[in-house]
Order: sequence, then C-alpha cells, then structure tokens
Amino acid sequence: MEPLVGTASHWVHETVLSPDPTSAWRARDFVALQLVEHGLLHLVDDLRLAVSELATNAMRHARTPFTVTLQGGDASVLLTVKDGSTEAPALADAHVLDLGGRGLSIVACLSREWGVIPSSDGTKSVWASFDQHAPRSDGTSLEPVP
Repeated sequence: MEPLVGTASHWVHETVLSPDPTSAWRARDFVALQLVEHGLLHLVDDLRLAVSELATNAMRHARTPFTVTLQGGDASVLLTVKDGSTEAPALADAHVLDLGGRGLSIVACLSREWGVIPSSDGTKSVWASFDQHAPRSDGTSLEPVP
C-alpha cells in the first residue's frame, strides 16, 4: 500500500542527515519541532521513537546520507526515511537477550501501518503512517491543537 494515497498533503518538511552518530538525535529533534509547530503534541513521543529506529537502521545498514520527511495529510502524518541502499528491511525475530533487531517491530507497533518503497534510482524509502487525531478516553478523537 502506498502512503497517503487519495489524501491531500497540507504540509511537508524534510531534512538530509549524514550517517554519523549525531543524526539519530537530529532526526528526533527535527520531527519533534515540526509536530509541535503543527499542534500535534500527542504524536511527538511515538514519532520521535519511530524516526530514531528508522534513522538508526539507515545509518547502520545503508551507511549513506538519508532524508527524513514528515508530511501532514487530512487525517494522518507520514514519516519517511529514504536512504541509499536497495536492500529492503525486514521484521526480525529478536530474542530476549538480543541487543538489536527490534526497530521495525517498534515502528509497526507505534504506527497505523508502514512499508517500503523501492525507487528506480537504487534507493528505498521506509515509511510509517500515524493517525493525526488524538484518541480520547471515550474512543472519539481530538482535532490537532491550532
């Protein structure tokens, strides 16, 4: 499934990061800043964790500069991390004592859905979609804070 198909994009923010140890926190700060700017405070924690996992995967496996894009649609926020590797990530079956292998499982748990889009230029994008409206305790949802 393609992300945000059939929905209008209301805003898009993008940053390019190098594959060095400071890039994961730069990606987290970038996402938090954009979400706060758009009044989506309820998404900050989940998206910071998701982008941290995707950025770490890009640095560890692709070892190329990577682009983080955050896009707001009618009802969802799309996080995309594009790197220079053609190798598609896969959910790992991490064991209790494993030090890694949980990143995509975490993204899958936090997001509504996620996926990978290979590009004709030999790169790939890993994306995750998040509901824009905060759930209330009664099961309905709140509008974003203006």
